[in-house]
Amino acid sequence: MSMGSQFEADDVMSDINMTPLIDVMLVLLIIFIITLPVINHAVKLELPKADSHAMEKQPDAIDVSITPDGAILWNKEPVNDDQLKQRIAVAAVQDPTPNVRLFADKEVRYERVAALLSAAQGGGLSKIDFVTEAKPTTP
Repeated sequence: MSMGSQFEADDVMSDINMTPLIDVMLVLLIIFIITLPVINHAVKLELPKADSHAMEKQPDAIDVSITPDGAILWNKEPVNDDQLKQRIAVAAVQDPTPNVRLFADKEVRYERVAALLSAAQGGGLSKIDFVTEAKPTTP
């Protein structure tokens, strides 16, 4: 009687090699991951139609400047506090309401800027843009 090894040529292999199966599954997974966003974004929609029309008239901008000594300029014209309130009231009733572009010197006290903002908001002008200068770029 001959003693054979555990793995004889005639025996059927009982273990399955999982490596090729895992490789195929990973390839399929990658294909699905890549094609899934294309499928989701390929939805056909009936978008509503819109008539094009001329743009509404853009509101005029009012330039309000505050000098370093606290003086206020309304479109480059000096005004005092009473005149400022009157001009704000007149501008607030215009249709469309104009935007205010605020040019304040960097040396102006914050209290002066806050008082102007309060007067503009109290008078009905709520669209206020703060204008600054861009820093020069150094080469």
